[in-house]
Amino acid sequence: MSNQSTDIPRSTAPPLSNTSTSAVSSISVLDEIAANDIISKANFVYSFFAALGFIAGCFLLYSFIQTYRAQRRLAWLDCLLWAFCGFQQLLLLLSLYAVAHRPKYLMTTALGCAALSFTINTASLCGLFILVLVAYVLTLDPPSHALLRKPGVCASLVILTSVLISLVLAGIRGPKDGLQEEDACFMDRIHPSVSYAGAKLFLAFLIPYILQVGLLICGCVRQWKSKGRFLSGSEEGPVFLTVTAVMFFCQLFYSVVLVNRAQLQIEDGYERVFLSVAEFILFSGSSASLLLVLLMHKPRRESLHAVFRQLKDCCRSPGRTQPNRNIIAPHIEITDTLQDIES
Repeated sequence: MSNQSTDIPRSTAPPLSNTSTSAVSSISVLDEIAANDIISKANFVYSFFAALGFIAGCFLLYSFIQTYRAQRRLAWLDCLLWAFCGFQQLLLLLSLYAVAHRPKYLMTTALGCAALSFTINTASLCGLFILVLVAYVLTLDPPSHALLRKPGVCASLVILTSVLISLVLAGIRGPKDGLQEEDACFMDRIHPSVSYAGAKLFLAFLIPYILQVGLLICGCVRQWKSKGRFLSGSEEGPVFLTVTAVMFFCQLFYSVVLVNRAQLQIEDGYERVFLSVAEFILFSGSSASLLLVLLMHKPRRESLHAVFRQLKDCCRSPGRTQPNRNIIAPHIEITDTLQDIES
């Protein structure tokens, strides 16, 4: 018997590693599409809300200017509110770096991104420290000759303190790589260091609100001893409490997200989504504050009603009868004097 060699066909299956790699890549693409969809929707909602806040801020600045032109002066609390609204308006303009590029991201150098972060931190801190001054005036009612009721002293103190804190945060943040290397820019890094997140939580969030809470407690004790009502007879009291509460929750949410990203340091595909939404919520505090000042502050609300009345009068049809309006026809009487007759 002759030995016959039988050739058994061997199946050539693709390696398992290639299949798993393609599955992981398809999942990552789907995750990226879902993340971009969430960011786009959040961007759309924030853009609408920011537009309302920007319009409200423009009207507030116009109203303050009209009040100054009519009275040639502004009350001290009105000056503080005017400055606060100006910084919130600036924050809305700075938020355009996120609105204009989402779901993509602003590509700039590390130096440019650090400058943007420094500017946003400074403007935000100026707004928070102005709220501290409002709390000081409302609760302690200092005399007009007090040092903290002088505009130059207050402006220098607020700006200098905000710039120094922002410089400390910029030094801790530092550039990740070279100063001229381009990368996606966020106000704060997607994965900041724990030291930076802790420093920003303490310096840019806790310090301003600890000062506000301390002043409010002192005001409560002072009013209780004098047997009066807290913030009684003040138009700015309810506005201050509402605005500072809204700002507190927006700042708290962003700070919690920043600290969470610093502790986890995990690339889960949704880290950009969380930070983008947190940025939108942070900037939404500025928009909400402007709308609240416009709707709750009585002089500004009355100015808004006056503008609506003027627009209503302008839009009236010219042929519409106006029953309450008396039109007097001119009557011209010509009399001759004695000198005219003799001549």
